Amino acid sequence: MKTPKFSQSRVVAERDPHSRRSFLRKSGLGLAAAGLFLAGCEDDDDPIMFDNTVNLGSGDVAVLNYAFALEQLEAAFYAQVLQGGYFASASAEEKQIMTDLEAHERAHAEFFQAAISSVATAIPALEVDFSSIDFDSRASVLGTAQAFEDLGVSAYNGAGRLLTNPDFLLIAGKIVSVEARHAAAIRSINSNSPRAFASSEVVDSNGLDLARTPSQVLGIAGTYITTPIDASGLPQ
Repeated sequence: MKTPKFSQSRVVAERDPHSRRSFLRKSGLGLAAAGLFLAGCEDDDDPIMFDNTVNLGSGDVAVLNYAFALEQLEAAFYAQVLQGGYFASASAEEKQIMTDLEAHERAHAEFFQAAISSVATAIPALEVDFSSIDFDSRASVLGTAQAFEDLGVSAYNGAGRLLTNPDFLLIAGKIVSVEARHAAAIRSINSNSPRAFASSEVVDSNGLDLARTPSQVLGIAGTYITTPIDASGLPQ
């Protein structure tokens, strides 16, 4: 089933608005900060839609819309997790983790949407297809969550060098650190190994986390994002 899940996830997840506001306030991602965060973006081309294809724009705006696309995917996924059979029967610990992850990803997505829209054109709600995921299965949900969180961390790691405004890089660093906490939490409950949180799959011999290019990330995310994305304006 293909639906614009991000917009729907806001309705589903309004069950805990105080958690979302608290996260935004404590992380420094409030809308007042957003105005300063995006100062200077006006010269970048706005993204447009052509033949149902979403263009990310160019320059730093393109990088921010790229991040927004990934946050939409994660927010939509966790919104659906909270409605599935796995969540209903999960342990109290796992329910708390999933609830927190949903609130964080929704906060990230809403932050990017509001901040970009204040000075440029944010991409619209993307359509996603989660038909390959069994939301009644613990293994399917946790396996997908682990893949998404690892992908998100590697995406921020790979895109940081593309930003020209140091303020943007600061915010990206704050968000990727939260994504890394998510990845560690999911890996810990998805494996019996105490080393899973930082296994060789994601951390190399130098103690550095994995980084992926936007083309690599979008290639993987394209399994679930059905809206065509034109990332040609992303800096190289």
